[in-house]
Amino acid sequence: MQHIADSEDSLKRNRGRRGLDVIKEIQEDKNLEVIIFQGKYEEIPEVDSKLLQLTKDLKGKIVTNDYNLNKVATVQGLEVLNINQLANAVKPVYLPGEEMQILIVKLGKENGQGLGYLDDGTMIVVESGKDYVGETINVVVTSVLQTSAGKMIFARPKTN
Repeated sequence: MQHIADSEDSLKRNRGRRGLDVIKEIQEDKNLEVIIFQGKYEEIPEVDSKLLQLTKDLKGKIVTNDYNLNKVATVQGLEVLNINQLANAVKPVYLPGEEMQILIVKLGKENGQGLGYLDDGTMIVVESGKDYVGETINVVVTSVLQTSAGKMIFARPKTN
């Protein structure tokens, strides 16, 4: 994690720093016992392989959002909790006709659209939303689209 936080690439550096912040929060949680493993697996060069061996040695489970690590761990008979699946399971479900409040933060790709985001990063495309950039408005969901990059919600401003 420290190696990623020290990266020259700003995106990687920010992810590494965020990861370190999350580890600190976990350590400060009084309901959790955190043990930092100081051992080394010098004979194993690859990080993922080291994680898998450590998991076996500790009779633990892998918690990851890494697709390949997930698959390799599963093949090796290790239990895996996929963070993406967990995140999707707890995301709220919005159906056409439902109402929500959303901050329109910028213009959309198509003429007249405004964009907003849910706390989980889900994009809300608001038709006729361009005049509301910078405002929080009530919208009505018109459709929901699941893409490979995640879910997109389409909506229109609520008319009274």
